[in-house]
Amino acid sequence: MRIHRKFLVALALGAIALGAAAQDNYPDKPIKMIVPFPPGGGTDILSRVVSDKLSSTLGWKIVVENKAGAGGTVGLDAAAKSKADGYTIVMGQTSNMSIAPSLMSALPYDPVKNFTPVTLVSEVPLAITVGADSPIKTFADLVDAAKAAPGKLLFASPGNATVAHLTGEYLKKAIGINYKHVPYKGTAQALPDVISGRASFFVASIESAKGPVKAGQLRAIAVTSTKRVAAWPDVPTVAESGYPGVASVTWFGVAVPAGVPEPIVAKLNTEIVKVLNAPDVKQRLASDVATGPKAFADAIKADHDKWANVIKEAGIQKQ
Repeated sequence: MRIHRKFLVALALGAIALGAAAQDNYPDKPIKMIVPFPPGGGTDILSRVVSDKLSSTLGWKIVVENKAGAGGTVGLDAAAKSKADGYTIVMGQTSNMSIAPSLMSALPYDPVKNFTPVTLVSEVPLAITVGADSPIKTFADLVDAAKAAPGKLLFASPGNATVAHLTGEYLKKAIGINYKHVPYKGTAQALPDVISGRASFFVASIESAKGPVKAGQLRAIAVTSTKRVAAWPDVPTVAESGYPGVASVTWFGVAVPAGVPEPIVAKLNTEIVKVLNAPDVKQRLASDVATGPKAFADAIKADHDKWANVIKEAGIQKQ
């Protein structure tokens, strides 16, 4: 029996040594990065900026796999069910990690229990815009108009239950005003009504609004970030417009399946943060939000609670 026990101890120690060696040599084979949206979109572009930089600076082989469907939840589900060895990572975002749990009654994964956050990668604020000919010139004007005619202003968004829609609902509650939401099937479908003034104002991503603003069709009256956006230095934040602490962004971040060994999570965090701090990447992403795993986990939890409250108060039904 004593020999048997010694053998088991030796076997266990050997397994630990092999595990430690595998972690020290990580990665020694290609890493799959799941992108839960189609090629060419914002999430895909962001993911490839990170993966290409990891490959060029470290020699890591990153294989990007686009796994789209159901608002990004198909890709997250695939990542959650992957082996927890550090060779599958995923680019999550607000919609499928913070909002989906409160919107989908049969979500196949738990964004808190089934993932280990690695780092935030980018935060993207939204733009609040009006038609170029609108009498609303500032965010304060918008608030005044909403207070003067409660429920009469028409708030356009790219779609029901999108981050833009929920941001509009969040602003409504945070500021204490009322207006009617009009969901469209995308930015392109909403623009004609916003430009013509049939819709009072529009909330959408800055990328979606840049072109129409530059063309003189829309006017940006505020951004929803905590700081002004470099591309629009003259456009104030909602907070600067008289509402401190009121902010809303879409975030993107790298996560791995729950159970990946801590040394591998730490190595991924260290190297991805280095990539994000590279001058060319910082300029490309126009974001400076890289964090440690714990800070990212706390941010996901806080964001989940925020949107759960917004969804409940707005009476948005689960799908």
